Amino acid sequence: MIISTRGKNALKLMLDLAEAKTKDKVRLKDVADRQNISEKYLEQIVSGLHKRGLVNSVRGKNGGYSLRYTPEEYTVGQIVRAVESNMNPTDCFGENSAPCPNKSTCVNYRLWGRLDDALNDVLEGITLADMLSWQQEIYTENINI
Repeated sequence: MIISTRGKNALKLMLDLAEAKTKDKVRLKDVADRQNISEKYLEQIVSGLHKRGLVNSVRGKNGGYSLRYTPEEYTVGQIVRAVESNMNPTDCFGENSAPCPNKSTCVNYRLWGRLDDALNDVLEGITLADMLSWQQEIYTENINI
């Protein structure tokens, strides 16, 4: 399983929104400039996040996007899954896999199940607030260099 550029950029967008005050509206153009991501591409990403209820959207001249919840209430897995089409480790495992007659005797299937569990544990165990904290640590370390 590879998290695509879409998933990585969804995390960048959500971090950018989280850095703003919780209810402040942020324009995608500003995020695009700060994160060096195409505004059109961000529009596609934010659409998926909005459809899944993760961000608020206000249209118009003073419009923009904001987090719907506090950073502590978002998991990395929740954000990435909102924009990724498939998060399964292989095509023979997961909710969209084809029925496999060998599932009960296949050692590989057991391996993919454990990998899927481990991946989900990591993605669901890290919040947007954790990532904000890590980002602040990186900024602080780079300032002190």
